[in-house]
Amino acid sequence: MFLLALPYAVKNGGYWGLVALIAAAAITYYTGIILVQCLYETDPTTGIKRRVRDSYVDIATEVWGIYAAQIVHTAQFIELIMTCILYLVLCGDLLSNCFPGSGATTTMWTIVATFFVVPCAFLRDLKAVARLSLGNAVAHVIINVIVIGYCITHIGTWHWAQVKLKVDLKLFPVSMGIVIFSYTSHIFLPSLEGDMTDRSQFNTMLKWTHGLAGLFKALFAYVCFLTFGNATKDVITDNLPTAGFKGLVNFALVIKALLSYPLPYYAAAELLERAFFMGRPRTLFPSCFATDGCLNVWALFLRMLLALFTLTLAIYIPHFSLLMGLIGSFTGTMLSFVWPCWFHLKIKWYDIPNWQKVGNVCIMVGGAICGIIGIILSFKGLVDAFRGLNDDA
Repeated sequence: MFLLALPYAVKNGGYWGLVALIAAAAITYYTGIILVQCLYETDPTTGIKRRVRDSYVDIATEVWGIYAAQIVHTAQFIELIMTCILYLVLCGDLLSNCFPGSGATTTMWTIVATFFVVPCAFLRDLKAVARLSLGNAVAHVIINVIVIGYCITHIGTWHWAQVKLKVDLKLFPVSMGIVIFSYTSHIFLPSLEGDMTDRSQFNTMLKWTHGLAGLFKALFAYVCFLTFGNATKDVITDNLPTAGFKGLVNFALVIKALLSYPLPYYAAAELLERAFFMGRPRTLFPSCFATDGCLNVWALFLRMLLALFTLTLAIYIPHFSLLMGLIGSFTGTMLSFVWPCWFHLKIKWYDIPNWQKVGNVCIMVGGAICGIIGIILSFKGLVDAFRGLNDDA
């Protein structure tokens, strides 16, 4: 879904936005590798590497202790739940564009979209989530082909001169947040590496996926911006001509967003259950599951409340791209840039060369600076947008 906002990042950052897309792919590839390296310890006598940790939180616990590691746990939850909110915000925006004459407001359409995701409360395992994600992947390919195909048919009118070299310092940090958010896969990497049949291929897998992702994202963003120029909107499908064509693509995007919602929602619910609902005395509250493996009625109710919580925030957060920039600037920079380098330095200090130590520090400092600036500007943009909505009302 984040591809939709990448042309907007090029609008604000010009060629530097494209450089940022490629650079973010390279940096997150590196930080993904060093994060997984923190899962292993080398036996000093045999020289054999053993996997002694299983998750991002386990790594944080080794460095910060069990209580401080909850910071990572909280950041993971925030990123997942904000991603759910993001999908609902997008659904509301797209449906209001699909049916402009219906008389329904964006808030009403967001509520309608939530009606279709509340049943996610009944999800019990990843098999059902995987089936929904398969539909999401199919819709993703179809939408990208349609958008790229349309852009290529207008190659004769591309706005080459509008791709600028200078950077809009007020908006580019927000764009950086969008770029970073499109690469935030680090919370899943330890589990992914642990589930691989041949773990020695992890680095190769990460190299190809991040390399191809960076290349495709840069091309998609560049081609779409060339097609629409400075008229590029924060969701690129809003630039498509004719109400019928735009409505068809937007409706397909709504389906994709609804099929994307279950994965972060399920992961967020699972994080809450592991933290608070594993049964006494292990956690504060009893288990969400009965002895027969079914969800308790009260647990099902709490899951529904979680979905309604995402709806509440989606209603009061007005802009898709600004929200994505805020999330990327906060949790994205921490989870994908700062913390992997920090943990790697603490755990592998005596095992890595000095040049790598310097590189880790540079990534940490750069990520922190971009994150802080992006948070401030994204939050300011959201406040301004919220005030604008109130003024219009």
